Amino acid sequence: MHEVFLLLGSNLGDRQLFMKQAIDQIESVIAPVLKKSSVYETQSWGKTDAPDYLNQVILLKTAFNPNEVLEKVLNIENRLGRRREEKWGSRTIDIDILLYDQQIINDPGLIIPHPELQKRRFTLEPLAEIAADTMHPVLKKNILQLKFELIDELNVKKI
Repeated sequence: MHEVFLLLGSNLGDRQLFMKQAIDQIESVIAPVLKKSSVYETQSWGKTDAPDYLNQVILLKTAFNPNEVLEKVLNIENRLGRRREEKWGSRTIDIDILLYDQQIINDPGLIIPHPELQKRRFTLEPLAEIAADTMHPVLKKNILQLKFELIDELNVKKI
């Protein structure tokens, strides 16, 4: 079984409902959720005039390989109305693969660990809550260290 950390985000419509529906579908088609961070409300990153996001990190253990997990989360996003119209555009749901075991994958269409993980407070706050000691396989630092070194000043608050 493979340990997978996913980041969920929503800034359109009933954000809490989209997050719950995403978790329900992840549990249905990928694996049960073993840990969930708190939900955080965060300013939009990259496109500052967009509505605030809700973000949450979840942990699962699955037999699926990274490409299968990616395919399944993309299908869930589509079912929940995700539209990819502009970079950093608003969305009903976004599901990112942050970490997959300690694997390093750099393929077209799939980069693990997530290439922006260490730069984003909205990712590191919830990830540190449930996996502070987990090592970043490229940077060789744990998540808590990355959080303390972070220069991102975006407002991220637990709700």
